[in-house]
Amino acid sequence: MKTQTIKKITQILGIVMITALFSCPSFAQSKDTATTTAADQQLTVKGKVTDDKGPLLGVNIVLKGSKVGVITDENGEFTFPKSLSSGDILVFSYLGYEKQNIKIDANTTYINLIMSSDLVEMMGAPSSNKPYKSKRFN
Repeated sequence: MKTQTIKKITQILGIVMITALFSCPSFAQSKDTATTTAADQQLTVKGKVTDDKGPLLGVNIVLKGSKVGVITDENGEFTFPKSLSSGDILVFSYLGYEKQNIKIDANTTYINLIMSSDLVEMMGAPSSNKPYKSKRFN
């Protein structure tokens, strides 16, 4: 039951993230094709994100310095929605795991990333001095 609730929350967050990403227009700069170098080559990047237990659903993948991004599906797989150039950096983040930056080079078309867990610190401490009492509304 707890796992199903977490999956549903992750799916809802994923839908909200995708909606937010596609509601912000991104403008691409046109380049002169006569002066295109190997560094300017546009790459379609796909990949899979896992941890030591298997694929991760809902990992955020964002192009550093922009609002363009994607999240992983239930199999931990993704296809980045924008063509990337050599030197671009993808930022992978997921609650409870270390944020990772992956630099794209001219040969990057598939990323297989294994995320490592990170300590999540909760701020504040619960008060156990007095019992909880609900308030009645009349």
